[in-house]
Amino acid sequence: MADIKELRCPICNRTYSPLDVTYTCPQCGPVGTLEVLYNYEHLKAQLDRDELRNELQQSMWRYKSLLPIQADSFVPPLRVGMTPFYETSRVAEALQLKRVWLKDDGQNPTGSLKDRASAMVVARAMEQGIKIVSTASTGNAAAALSGVAASVGMEVVIFVPSTAPEAKIAQLLVYGATVLLVEDTYDVAFELCSEMCLKEGWYCRNTGMNPYTVEGKKTVAYEIAEQMNWTVPDVVIVGVGDGNIIAGVYKGFWDLFQLGWIERIPRLIGVQASGSSALAHAWEHNL
Repeated sequence: MADIKELRCPICNRTYSPLDVTYTCPQCGPVGTLEVLYNYEHLKAQLDRDELRNELQQSMWRYKSLLPIQADSFVPPLRVGMTPFYETSRVAEALQLKRVWLKDDGQNPTGSLKDRASAMVVARAMEQGIKIVSTASTGNAAAALSGVAASVGMEVVIFVPSTAPEAKIAQLLVYGATVLLVEDTYDVAFELCSEMCLKEGWYCRNTGMNPYTVEGKKTVAYEIAEQMNWTVPDVVIVGVGDGNIIAGVYKGFWDLFQLGWIERIPRLIGVQASGSSALAHAWEHNL
């Protein structure tokens, strides 16, 4: 396992041992999403990025030495990560840019980048001997957790607003998840899931609560840097929901910068659909 130094709250800057805190900052509560920080000087002395060319594992687990699980821990067998990275000249021409690349995380087992967070959550649950994992979701996160958990025979409980698309619910049932329809909003489903996980000892995948979801999602930045021979783009554009993915992308580049494996962190741009643009609205109105 990577040498975790501490968990830090970005709001109050308090730090905690990973053994003492499971989810959010005890002082700041639910808004205190913790950051996982490593002993980068120690890792810098121990690791050599060029040795990765000899790594046979063609998945996110090729970076296991930079992830928060033990080196000998079992990980889900589905191949998550090391997705294609295409240079797209026609897109570049249409956007009047010199060069553009697309990272195709649709090649992950359930079709989205969220498989990365789910693989990490399931791996950590197995490492801790936890038998049930859970999340609140209306779509991709639930599918990712259900699919990855099914690959290891782990029980999954999904809290879903009753307004969720039937096709998404059907996908969860096919994976064998227990689906609980909540006759209310996603926020209520999230709270119910969080409360039940704390009460029953289930491992909660909810983003914004579990700090290790970012640690799974950050591997996409590792891959981009490695696939570009340890250079980085000027700009990375990321689809944004609650901000967990773009936080993970930043964390990945930040880790590599601390290790001296890249020379700079690219500029990140978050993009939201107009029908679901809470963060863009908050940014525009300085909320």
